[in-house]
Amino acid sequence: MLKISQTIASKTDTIFETWKDQVRESRYIESSIQLSENALGNSIPKVLEAMVKTISSSEEDWETIVKASLEHGSQRAAQGFGAAEIAREYSVLRQTILTILEPELLELSVREYHRVFGLIDAVIDEAISQCFDQFVEEETQKQEKIRKQLMLNNQELNRLLKFSQDSFSQLAHEIKTPLNSIMGYSKLLLHDSRAKKAEEADVSVNRVERVLRSSRKLLQLVNEALEISRSQSGKTRLQLACVPPVSEIESAIEAMEPLAQYKGVHLKIDCDRAPAQVTTDPSRLQQILTNLISNAIRYTDKGSIKVSCVELPNEKWSLTVSDTGIGIASEEQAHIWEPFYSASSQQYREGSTGLGLTIVAQLVQILEGEIELVSEPGEGSQFTLTFPTEVNDRNN
Repeated sequence: MLKISQTIASKTDTIFETWKDQVRESRYIESSIQLSENALGNSIPKVLEAMVKTISSSEEDWETIVKASLEHGSQRAAQGFGAAEIAREYSVLRQTILTILEPELLELSVREYHRVFGLIDAVIDEAISQCFDQFVEEETQKQEKIRKQLMLNNQELNRLLKFSQDSFSQLAHEIKTPLNSIMGYSKLLLHDSRAKKAEEADVSVNRVERVLRSSRKLLQLVNEALEISRSQSGKTRLQLACVPPVSEIESAIEAMEPLAQYKGVHLKIDCDRAPAQVTTDPSRLQQILTNLISNAIRYTDKGSIKVSCVELPNEKWSLTVSDTGIGIASEEQAHIWEPFYSASSQQYREGSTGLGLTIVAQLVQILEGEIELVSEPGEGSQFTLTFPTEVNDRNN
């Protein structure tokens, strides 16, 4: 085994560089695209070094590979990798090592070949197992932080919504599903042993990821409900400023671009006739734009979404968000501004809380604007918002 370990050591740089190229090219490791060269490599050289030490050892001493793999799992969790992506990374590493070592392996006898192949396999499997253990630990800690924040937000929500029992009852019904999921999977995680076999780690990671998805949805729901509550109770305070509307539109488009690219939907801007400056609350305007654009992306499976801005007579200006999505039936258009309303023509889409358009309608009113909807099923939707060029904050 000493000769093979020396060969791996001498070819570590080649293995590492080839591995990085293969990871970048893999369509199953999308998170790697956003990483720098240093961030992508991080602890992999240490994993290779630990592998050399483990293979060259006369006894089965796994301490070095365990330490390196735990570090790798922690870093990947912090970088937002999924469990399947981590597994694919190690699969690529295994294939890269065997491909590069092929000339040396072919010189071995059949018995020696199987021994070397088995040991490399065992080292990679142990690395995967330890990496997953740390990944699960990191994701569990994230979930616990989210749970504590949700508890604080929920307490604030209860205090703010006492005046509206009907709304609170409906909100509680919507919260129940993700909350039950959080509780159920949390209980399963508590019973899971930290020492898991490699095949068991996948199950635990999937549970953690489901908990996190439900937690994020619940947090979004709570935050949006708080926004509605503040608006209804007259506690919304505007921070007025003179801003170029084009800049605000471009910021919203930039924030939504990754989601649009993931759906394969093209975002377009038409602001050639936009006013140079308007007096408004930039953060509230951003909130309106983000909700309308994200809603358009959610219900558009192909085509494009266009945001237009036009200066109008009588010191007014307009924003239009149009899409080529599934559209809304005329008899349902008056109800889409209601909290939690689900139009029969719009099947439920992941990420929807049923509050986004309600918030848009209330914020448009606060900014002294008006909103108009034109839509046909199968033909897309067009939301047109009209605002004064100078908003007066009557609450101050």
